[in-house]
Amino acid sequence: MDAETQDNHLKAYGITFWTLERQIKVKWLLNYRGGSFLLPDEEEIKRECQIRGVSFEIISSSKAETILQEISSPSKNMEAVVLEKAPKIAVYTPMGKQPWDDAVTMVLTYAEIPYETIYDEEVLSDGLLLFDWLHLHHEDFTGQYGKFYRAYRTAPWYIQEKKTAEELAKKLGYSKVSNAKLAVASKIRDYVIGGGFMFAMCSATDSFDIALSAEGIDICEPMFDGDGSTPNYQNKIDYNKTFAFTNYIIERSPMVYEFSSIDMTNKRRIPKMTDYFSLMDFSAKWDPIPTMLCQNHTALVKGFMGQTTSFERDHIKSNVLIMGENKTNGEAKYIHGIKGKGFFTFYGGHDPEDYTHRVGDPKTELDLHPTSPGYRLILNNVLFPAARKKKQKT
Repeated sequence: MDAETQDNHLKAYGITFWTLERQIKVKWLLNYRGGSFLLPDEEEIKRECQIRGVSFEIISSSKAETILQEISSPSKNMEAVVLEKAPKIAVYTPMGKQPWDDAVTMVLTYAEIPYETIYDEEVLSDGLLLFDWLHLHHEDFTGQYGKFYRAYRTAPWYIQEKKTAEELAKKLGYSKVSNAKLAVASKIRDYVIGGGFMFAMCSATDSFDIALSAEGIDICEPMFDGDGSTPNYQNKIDYNKTFAFTNYIIERSPMVYEFSSIDMTNKRRIPKMTDYFSLMDFSAKWDPIPTMLCQNHTALVKGFMGQTTSFERDHIKSNVLIMGENKTNGEAKYIHGIKGKGFFTFYGGHDPEDYTHRVGDPKTELDLHPTSPGYRLILNNVLFPAARKKKQKT
């Protein structure tokens, strides 16, 4: 899985997942040649690699043992993690969304990793209990329709989406979309606390935490929910209820395409050509979880924008781990934390290979980016639950 020898990093994850589905265990060699996978030498696996265009090397049993001995050496920042079972994957996304609207959906499809889509009805009826891993599509959990009001309030798609959301909320027994979304966010919170794995990108990250912190108060202006917001609501925000963020200021104006001071989009002054973030280096033997989530063939990853591009470091809780950052700009791009018995990862930005993805932009063709480091980070998270039974040293 290094840069020099792997032709298709993304589909290599699909091969690993496919192998796990056949109840064959895989060793993930952390920090060894870009985070390579050690699979059994079976004709079926080799044939599948050839079909999908995934590079592989055949090594002898003695060579494999030598590699594992090297990895186990205390002097080497490497570890071999056993992946045991293919996790069951869910993508939280509304009906009618195009697959290319979401980077995770695109890369799962490209890597040929199976997933199911769920939405509010399934979440509220405890459908999450059927899944090991959950991705949150670029949802607005605050009930403000993505803060698209200023630019798109007269657009037919915006009007229809608002109407559809209101009808669904009413069907579910809620008078407002914001109340329905809070109920959904609370169910997702409980899923993670109970041992689930949650991955979110772009606006699903901060809007999720904001919704939880605003429980019991109204932060929506009349154009969103038909009545006024709670007076002085900023002072009533409860940061103890959030996963990752604290001490942020909510953006009150419906005319501003922003949720709060968490996001760095409007604060950053980085030219596109120099917009990169660095992955942190962790101890593979003592911190295998963040090491897994940062496996890549490069430590320097191209930046990319989104409604929530990156996170203000001062608003990140002290118990949340920063795994990717732009030190020059003082922003965090990729963070991870523990909540109860479960885990969450937040990844800023919309599409790792589309720098400024906008409404209506064409889909990203991943055939043009088969070795994308930014997309690899997503797939690290997809495989993460497969190692959940291994005793961690953290």
